[in-house]
Amino acid sequence: MNKPILVIMAAGMGSRYGGLKQIDPVDEQGHIIIDFSLYDAMRAGFERAIFIIKKENEQAFKEVIGDRVSKHMEVKFVFQDLNDVPEGFEVPEGRVKPWGTAHAIYSCRDVIDAPFAVINADDYYGVEAFKVIYDYLVSHSDDEKYRYAMVGYRLGNTLTEFGSVARGVCVTSEDGFLLGVDEKTNIIKTETGAAFSDDGGQTYINISPDTPVSMNMWGFYPSIIKEFGKALDDFFANKVALNPLKAECFIPIEVDTLLKADKATVKVLSSKDKWFGVTYKEDKPFVQASVKALKEKGVYPENLWA
Repeated sequence: MNKPILVIMAAGMGSRYGGLKQIDPVDEQGHIIIDFSLYDAMRAGFERAIFIIKKENEQAFKEVIGDRVSKHMEVKFVFQDLNDVPEGFEVPEGRVKPWGTAHAIYSCRDVIDAPFAVINADDYYGVEAFKVIYDYLVSHSDDEKYRYAMVGYRLGNTLTEFGSVARGVCVTSEDGFLLGVDEKTNIIKTETGAAFSDDGGQTYINISPDTPVSMNMWGFYPSIIKEFGKALDDFFANKVALNPLKAECFIPIEVDTLLKADKATVKVLSSKDKWFGVTYKEDKPFVQASVKALKEKGVYPENLWA
């Protein structure tokens, strides 16, 4: 079995942030958030990284990431193309938004030849997460079912002060397996903890900050590519027409479908680390302070790639 690959989703438009947030420096040395994830992944054992980006951002990503990181890891770029739709379907007029995270992973179908971990480019996951996901991928494999994994985080450790976030709310069994994922696209931090809305923010329902959630850090085997291909066929046939400009095919929802069909198991690997990211531009000062604190604690050197 080939060594696991790290797959980084970086094709999001960054509309809420107001710029290409994935390559915005967060310290005086010019590091971006993904530098810390790549550094942690390399320490855990990953030797290859695949970036999923938009074609128009290729040069920017290569200049900021590829040139320096490629000296330490093998780096490839894959394009999430809006026109990459199943046969028989067309892109709706006026659509500019990417087709979602499951589609992003499906975009890698020609380059995935090993187990792989999936992360977002603009999220900080912590040292522990990369170690546990790597160790899982090299010690398990598909058998009569798909044997996937995910790293779960405490919801309260994943919220921002400056707006809503999308999280996959997880239900787990006593022995640590995922029973289901409920994708909530509008979760906010409140004075008493957290709350979510299913009606566009008109009403909110309280949710415990201790609830385990997905931060899109998954551990998969190549079998998921075929399943996401099937999911996209159904998505375009049944869901795009209902919301042609904004409908997305999400990883947690499609994994949940596989669980309900009893085709897969997902081991939930927990992390106590605090997430941080740049969902909104206002998040940046907190991220910068967090990076500085981690360096002061000795978690990272001043210059990661020296």
